[in-house]
Amino acid sequence: MTDEAAETRADAQGEAGAGAGAGAAAGPVALGIVRTPTGHAGVDAHLARLADADHLAADGHVAVYEDVHRGLREALTALDAPPVPGPYENRS
Repeated sequence: MTDEAAETRADAQGEAGAGAGAGAAAGPVALGIVRTPTGHAGVDAHLARLADADHLAADGHVAVYEDVHRGLREALTALDAPPVPGPYENRS
């Protein structure tokens, strides 16, 4: 974790604690991590899905992470696949 991310997380936790009453359970707090676009639309869509975990309790994170992991694995696998020939590229 970078220093900036740690500071953002500490600030977010401080803000959440300041508004909570005594004995009230604090809700999920976004970590505030910046997601830098990769330039690959499919990968960027999966990384943007990580923001869904920001609003879930910790037990809901697993489903989001598994979904993103599956999508990223499929994107990487697609890079290794040989190109599919067009309908007229196999003429003799």
